[in-house]
Amino acid sequence: MKKLFVILSFSCLAIACGSNDSNPAKEERKDEAKDLSKEAAAPTKSPDYQKGLELVAKSDCFTCHKVKENSTGPAYEAVAAKYAPGSDEVIDKLADKVIKGGSGNWGTVPMLPHPQVSKEDARTMVKYVLALKK
Repeated sequence: MKKLFVILSFSCLAIACGSNDSNPAKEERKDEAKDLSKEAAAPTKSPDYQKGLELVAKSDCFTCHKVKENSTGPAYEAVAAKYAPGSDEVIDKLADKVIKGGSGNWGTVPMLPHPQVSKEDARTMVKYVLALKK
């Protein structure tokens, strides 16, 4: 009985001590996943919003952009505040920026081109970003 108690005590201690794994990269991925799940629960349920969210999540966009805070590129909410509501002309201009890249609108760091993205997908991604306006 004493051996069982000792084994159970050590097991509980090992489990309790092992759960404090605080890997910063792992925490950042969890935060991004939380942001994405919050966005998915947003009141905007339009097909463009949902499709745009899927396209942005599958691409490399979150390498340089975050939803609420500036990173290498501007926060999506800041882009939405600057350009929303987007007319077709603005959406086309921003979609071209996604495809061709560019710089100057948000500082000196250039946005890399994404020639593999179709014009229609780029437009859908831009509509998603513009829907994030508070």
